[in-house]
Amino acid sequence: MVSRAERTPLGDWWWTVDRAMLAALAAIMIAGLVFLMAGGPPVAERLGLSTFHFLYRQAMFLLPTLAILIFVSFLSLRHVRRLALLVYAVSMLLVLATFQFGPEIKGAHRWIMLAGIGIQPSEFVKPSFVVIAAWAFSEGARRKDMPGALLALLILPATIIPLVLQPDFGQTMLITIVWCGLFFVAGLHWFWVMGLGGAGLLGIGAAYEFLPHVRARIERFMDKSSGDTFQVDTALESFARGGWLGRGPGEGTVKRILPDAHTDFIFAVTAEEFGVVVCLALLLLFAFIVLRGLMLARRNEDTFCRLAATGLVLMFGLQASINMMVNVHLMPAKGMTLPFISYGGSSLLSLALGMGFLIALTRRRPRAEMMERFD
Repeated sequence: MVSRAERTPLGDWWWTVDRAMLAALAAIMIAGLVFLMAGGPPVAERLGLSTFHFLYRQAMFLLPTLAILIFVSFLSLRHVRRLALLVYAVSMLLVLATFQFGPEIKGAHRWIMLAGIGIQPSEFVKPSFVVIAAWAFSEGARRKDMPGALLALLILPATIIPLVLQPDFGQTMLITIVWCGLFFVAGLHWFWVMGLGGAGLLGIGAAYEFLPHVRARIERFMDKSSGDTFQVDTALESFARGGWLGRGPGEGTVKRILPDAHTDFIFAVTAEEFGVVVCLALLLLFAFIVLRGLMLARRNEDTFCRLAATGLVLMFGLQASINMMVNVHLMPAKGMTLPFISYGGSSLLSLALGMGFLIALTRRRPRAEMMERFD
């Protein structure tokens, strides 16, 4: 046990972090391994890989995931901001590099190979973008000579234009919604909020008009007869087959025909094998993290911490909601992973960065340390 009287970095960290949040994140990571044990093997066998290829790789990626989450959660507010700026700059450079050096996968340039490892840079843009935008809004509110709102306004198009060109409409939409949430929480006028909502609708309309893959997904969602809806139909079928208590671990059949059973549709595989009850428990776990994060953000007196924590937890909750809604056909397919559950190294590492930022920002700190970043 770590004593309160023991003045060490580890002791200070343990007694100032939100341990309920840490426990919930650990529970989701463990659940991800269990569910991937069900959804991963059939996909691996279809690809000619070893049966537990995806499970082993996910477990392997969990080690640096935990290291990043813990390391980042130790950082001071000043170092959180500096790390976010560094990650954002490097990630955006890599996003631009994908156009020249990244392979084309399903008509998009989203990946780049570094030291033989495939990385999706846009995943790392998300958490760093939230911290930087929150800093711009908070500095604008604190200092009249600082054009914080203008900087926050400029960083949005600078971030999403390269993502649109990849194209990666899902990440673009997620970042834009979170930015609008920060805009609203920062206390800006309703006139601007409504204007941004109108601009967002125009953006969706433009995407529907000029991006064929976006149009196809929306039309398939609105009218099943307009195209191939095999994955969504199969996912819905898995919920019906599983019922409340599921068919039992390893007894599912839908995972054998779903191409993305280990990533985008792992929630559906979970429903068939473990039942709707387990899916609801997983939903409550995500809801707990979101509500806990919002509660901690509301209690924080520092504007930067409050905005950044709100944005990070909003991004986490939206990503989980989009994935689950796609699985139950409540919105068009987006290719969004379920946080800490779906297979994916880049997704795991970026989520660890984001949650590390969140834990660092919501730690209980003396007022003197909160004011340190203004020196």
